[in-house]
Amino acid sequence: MIGIVDYGAGNLRSVQKALEALGRRAIISGDAAQLDGCERLILPGVGSFGAGMAQLKARGLDKYLKERVKTTKLLGICLGMQFLLDKSYEDGEFEGLSFVEGSVERFTQGKIPQIGWNRVCELKTPLFAGIEEGTYFYFVHGYRAVCEDRYAAAKTDYYVRYPSAVYAGNAYGVQFHPEKSGEAGLRLLKNFCEMS
Repeated sequence: MIGIVDYGAGNLRSVQKALEALGRRAIISGDAAQLDGCERLILPGVGSFGAGMAQLKARGLDKYLKERVKTTKLLGICLGMQFLLDKSYEDGEFEGLSFVEGSVERFTQGKIPQIGWNRVCELKTPLFAGIEEGTYFYFVHGYRAVCEDRYAAAKTDYYVRYPSAVYAGNAYGVQFHPEKSGEAGLRLLKNFCEMS
């Protein structure tokens, strides 16, 4: 069973449908008791960092995730990936979950937000097993991760080369939307579900 963490943000059902297409059972819940029974957790997200973190904290899910990630693999998607870092400078300065050392900062060039398909390169970790270098994934974001290379599981170019996937311990995150990225996205979700 895969637990999709519900903290009041949208885009949960599309992640659940992608997992169901892979033959996986997935529940959407913000209830710790229900999530306790899940072997993997996914933290999706759309919207602003500060509001999202406030919702996580209001439900006690920030503390819950910090405890669960000690023994359980977690995948953050889009805003969910950004939550994995120390802080964000979106409309102020807000603390994240601090699984990955680094910050979330606004793009300073190009059309913002970046919307559409872009290549993902420098692939590392079993998350990208069987996915070719330079594969296209679907992005929608105006802010990017800034962290050391040791945390970068993949990178993407949008006027600057930035980490489009991060990892530290059991925490993994992707800035793009695998649930909206066709076969490559499904392969990534399958890899996450099957990682030892």
